[in-house]
Amino acid sequence: MDPYRYRPSSAFNTPFLTNNQGGPVYNNTSSLTIGNRGPVLLEDYHLVEKIANFHRERIPERIVHARGASAKGYFEVTHDITHLTCADFLRGVGVQTPLIVRFSTVIHEKGSPETIPDPRGFAVKFYTREGNFDMVGNNIPVFFVRDAMQFPDVIHALKPNPKSNIQEFWRIMDYLSYIPESTHMFMWWFDDWGIPSDYRHMEGFAVHTFKLINRDGKETYVKWHWKPTCGLKFLLEDEAAAVAGQNHSHATKDLYDTIASGSFPEWRLYVQTMNPADEDKLDFDPLDTTKIWPEDLFPLQPVGRMVLNKNIDNFFNENEQLAFSPGVVPPGIYYSNDKMLQCRIFAYGDTQRHRLGPNYLLLPVNAPKCAHHNNHHEGAMNFTHRDEEVNYWPSRFNAVRVSEKFPISKSHVSGIREKTVIAKENNFQQPGERYRSWDPDRQERFIGRMAKALSDPRLTHEIRSIWLSYMSQSDKSLGQKLAARLNMKAAM
Repeated sequence: MDPYRYRPSSAFNTPFLTNNQGGPVYNNTSSLTIGNRGPVLLEDYHLVEKIANFHRERIPERIVHARGASAKGYFEVTHDITHLTCADFLRGVGVQTPLIVRFSTVIHEKGSPETIPDPRGFAVKFYTREGNFDMVGNNIPVFFVRDAMQFPDVIHALKPNPKSNIQEFWRIMDYLSYIPESTHMFMWWFDDWGIPSDYRHMEGFAVHTFKLINRDGKETYVKWHWKPTCGLKFLLEDEAAAVAGQNHSHATKDLYDTIASGSFPEWRLYVQTMNPADEDKLDFDPLDTTKIWPEDLFPLQPVGRMVLNKNIDNFFNENEQLAFSPGVVPPGIYYSNDKMLQCRIFAYGDTQRHRLGPNYLLLPVNAPKCAHHNNHHEGAMNFTHRDEEVNYWPSRFNAVRVSEKFPISKSHVSGIREKTVIAKENNFQQPGERYRSWDPDRQERFIGRMAKALSDPRLTHEIRSIWLSYMSQSDKSLGQKLAARLNMKAAM
């Protein structure tokens, strides 16, 4: 066979999905896990290939979170939670830890306006005495999908049309019509919540479920929440248009000017905790990123405060080269079997090594501030001064030793290898509860935004009907009102 005659071309596309090697793909929505909940297996070749290819689609701008602003400050413990975790930076009330924060928009390019309806990134890097801790999250506590296998697809759908370079809602509503769990995300994204007035007036959520581990090895599920002391503020569409017309970098300027004036933004950190033994008692999966934990069942518990009191010195060095990963955790904090989290542990480091290079952790903004040592060396752009003769371990010529043992997760895992969805989907209860919590005017604004998105002329009647079904299953009156706006019959 002449390899040049059959060069890759969409003209030779098969009607079936394959991997890059041409092998058939029988499941493109679920990661390979042990049992139906995880953990995710690295041997899932298709998942790793799909994610790794996705990371390398843009050079050098971030694929997501390209537009961002950073600031530096400190975290101070205000409440003792040493019964929950042995993490050193939480060792006692009054302990302070330096940090840097990056706020961002998610979908649009680096120069895009900061007034676009879009989730906002909220990522915090703690420089602890036991290495860095990256708390990577958003201003919305849920996500569109619950399995990382779908992540490249949802971002592709949200990004501009590759032919026209225009973000088009027919693409978004088409893809997400296959993802009923995305209904909950729309209740935040298309709510007034969708456009924060600036970065100072928005909450932050780590989204994923992690584990806290104390000195006795006891494990507790945890979700992290940041709440601004200055309150929440949002922009409606006409207000956002007016702000964008004056300054498309208004949120960056607001953050910079506020800190420069000596009025330092502050957030309070809270946790929700759950006994892992209780996770099966709920009517939803608590590790599902499309779900929140109801605060009446899992109340917020105060932990500390974050103060941003210093602007960055150089935007490129401390914003563009600033890199996070939810896989970066100190002793006392560990991962749950959250399917999205399990993949992101690999994914974030992989994309940063592509974007910034294999030695991106040597860059000052990413390097730990505690003493550290390993035998990783050489590689592109390695500027570490080394004069050791021994670059392996163990060695009788080098006194380096491993650290004292610290508690790690010991949860038992059993099950068969399988690609499947979690058992408790429960896709519409929480979206309906959120919709019913709004006042009538806020409900009407949400309906208007959904109706506008579903009025895209390229959307089919089938797709609109699916969305009417999702909205009706969330709340019957919502489905009826949306159907009236679209001149359609409400789904039952």
